[in-house]
Amino acid sequence: MRLDPLGDQSLKNLLCVSMNSNKVPDQNVGKPRNPYYEEDVVYIFKPSKWILKSIGIWPGSLKGSNQFLEKFAVGLSNTILAFSIIPFTMYLTIEEKNTMVIVRLMGSVIYCWLSLFKYWSIIACKPTLKHCIQIVKDDWKEVERREDRELMLKYGNMSRNLTILCVVLMYSGGFMYHTIVQYAIGTHIDEYNRTIKPLSYRAYSGLFDPQKRPYYDLVFAMHVMCGYIINSVSISVCGLAALFATHICGQIDILILNLQNLAVHKKKTNLNPRLAKIIEHHVRTLRFSSMIETLLQEACFLEFIGSTFIICMLEYYTIMDWKDNNRVSLVTYFLLLLSFMFNIFILCYIGDLLVEKTGNVGLLCFTIDWYHLPVETMRGLILIIGISRFPSKISAGKIADLNLSTFGNVMKTSLVYLSFLRTSIA
Repeated sequence: MRLDPLGDQSLKNLLCVSMNSNKVPDQNVGKPRNPYYEEDVVYIFKPSKWILKSIGIWPGSLKGSNQFLEKFAVGLSNTILAFSIIPFTMYLTIEEKNTMVIVRLMGSVIYCWLSLFKYWSIIACKPTLKHCIQIVKDDWKEVERREDRELMLKYGNMSRNLTILCVVLMYSGGFMYHTIVQYAIGTHIDEYNRTIKPLSYRAYSGLFDPQKRPYYDLVFAMHVMCGYIINSVSISVCGLAALFATHICGQIDILILNLQNLAVHKKKTNLNPRLAKIIEHHVRTLRFSSMIETLLQEACFLEFIGSTFIICMLEYYTIMDWKDNNRVSLVTYFLLLLSFMFNIFILCYIGDLLVEKTGNVGLLCFTIDWYHLPVETMRGLILIIGISRFPSKISAGKIADLNLSTFGNVMKTSLVYLSFLRTSIA
């Protein structure tokens, strides 16, 4: 983006004023300006931190035992996922010949692989995640005014509620699928007169016989843990997106409040230091937003692609169980369907909210009493207006922007696939 030279010079002057004003030594350097800093940080991070820590994604700030526990959690999670997914995939591609059974199991195996890839993508970006978390903590530490803290708590509550609702839906549907549904299916006798016990994920018999004890008990327990991990990965993606995006929205609202206060103080002769701080805050927030997009773009891409396919499969399973009057499976698949729809809706909603909030900053510069401000200060507002022409967003691998329009396209595409699937199977 190219701005006019007059605006560029204005920005340099404003930043110079701000840098000179920062040369005065601060007696409170290192001390949080927000007296409720620790309580606020714990309150905001708690839902996501507990889940991410359990699968080794949450970056620890200490070395030694904590670092070892993180690596152990990552290694254990990958082992459980590999133990469940690889034999399941081999069974589906080598051993199973029934088309209806393959269709029934296709959704599970694809979801497992996508969850594994999402897990790896977040682990690969762990240093960036740690830096983003530290930026959020620093912003909470620097809050001084009561109204700023209330704005941040408002959006913090939103991210907490979205994460908790996602936890309830994903874990309830996942727990029912991995335990209650399997017991409801019960044992049955196959064509070779063998007693087949239920398993969440089938296993290739060429590796081992999962029906023999104690193999069956071990495999069943591993599948339950696998279900916890893959559901936690999906919750982690949505929780992190909600946490960081709502934090950006809170910073934008604080920025808007500072712009409004700038117009209120228009009678003061020198507003350049105040405007310089506003511009610095705006640039810092936009850089943080760019980091969030880089952090989540691979995971959001996998969630975007996976949700389109998995929602289609769950719709098909729900229709089949409705026809067969299988109530337990019907309730389970319906809960899972709601969970996946809610997950992709969260990503699209907060993406739309982010675009709206970051775009409103430039619009506000027109609505304040800018014509009463000094000429040099008005030139500084031009910079904010120019930057706001390119609002922040969350993208799925830089292929599709996540917004409410994208959510509608996902739902329409899943219905198209559902119609094709029903026609092909019939």
